[in-house]
Amino acid sequence: MKRHTGQDRDITACWRPATRAVRGGTRRSEFGETSEALFLTSGYAYDCAADAAARFAGEQAGMTYSRLQNPTVEMLEQRIALMEGMEAARCTASGMAAMTAALLCQLKAGDHVVAGRAAFGSCRWLTDTLLPRFGVATTIVDGRDPDQWRAAIRPETKLFFFETPANPTLDIVDLAAVCGIAREAGVRTVVDNAFATPALQRPAEYGADIVAHSATKMMDGQGRVLAGAVCGSEDFILNELLPFTRNTGPTLSAFNAWVVLKGLETLDMRIRRQSESALKVARFLEGRVPTILYPALDSHKQHALAMQQMGNVGGTILALVLDGGRTQAHGLLDALELVDISNNIGDSRSLMTHPSSTTHSGLSADVREGMGVTEGMLRLNVGLEDPDDLIEDFDRALKTVGL
Repeated sequence: MKRHTGQDRDITACWRPATRAVRGGTRRSEFGETSEALFLTSGYAYDCAADAAARFAGEQAGMTYSRLQNPTVEMLEQRIALMEGMEAARCTASGMAAMTAALLCQLKAGDHVVAGRAAFGSCRWLTDTLLPRFGVATTIVDGRDPDQWRAAIRPETKLFFFETPANPTLDIVDLAAVCGIAREAGVRTVVDNAFATPALQRPAEYGADIVAHSATKMMDGQGRVLAGAVCGSEDFILNELLPFTRNTGPTLSAFNAWVVLKGLETLDMRIRRQSESALKVARFLEGRVPTILYPALDSHKQHALAMQQMGNVGGTILALVLDGGRTQAHGLLDALELVDISNNIGDSRSLMTHPSSTTHSGLSADVREGMGVTEGMLRLNVGLEDPDDLIEDFDRALKTVGL
């Protein structure tokens, strides 16, 4: 009997999330390799000219060009879609390519978007700067308040766009409430799920239409490559997103796709171990700094909602706020010896950054203040080191800045 290779949808539908992360989408060549094959090719050959014409006409199954299809990339797309519990996915060259494509492929001049205020700096640039250049109006709301989403809807509103937990404030959006409001109004929801990943949170289960990822983060998990993904219905992916990506070219390389496939195999265990460490570090910091923001702490204002949506796991990211502004925040960063100063997240190494002067520096001071990104805020990605070593590093560094 031929062993299952991961392409049987009836079988994969029964798999639990951790199994999907290891085996979903696997396609084996005639060699029967256990690790996914890496197809480094830009194009494909045809047996005859009629076959080439038939493929380009969509009348024959098969690949035409790696800007459109690649076997390694397709394995990743199928795996991510399975993990999110959605029909299909399309991978991109970076997380921001995924966010940009997810929005632009379905918007036109005259449309309106409602977006959560707390977001990655580049995502706020999309809503505040790029979309208005093309005649798409945007309204920014406090994503934590469902009433603000409802009040912002106009007749021309096409999308709700938000991330939860948000970067870097760890704001939580009530997925069921906000997606329900959107559905009632005939508005689509685009959810950035990069902080939680499908290992902890699957927005489609709460009614989200489209889920986007920076696979650069936890999905790769070791700071090696850039990658992005957009998940949705098969109709959306094939008829709205694919025409945009095939003609604009934010293509994920086969090598990067292969690296992320390998990262997904350990995603479940990594994110849970790192989350356990993050909680331990957060509890230590809670007694030392003025403000600590971490969903798994009882002190987080949306703790109950976060735990309900994220399966009682807080994730790997936390933020802290110091009263001494940028000077004290930079001083703490400079005093750390184990934790690296870096603007990335999702790495197996602990990384810390000052968002106001890095990831959100392109936004005005007023916008940053409105988001809650203050000069004293620091964002920490907790890695796979022993948490006690991290705590000792922070204990020493905090003393150097008077805490």
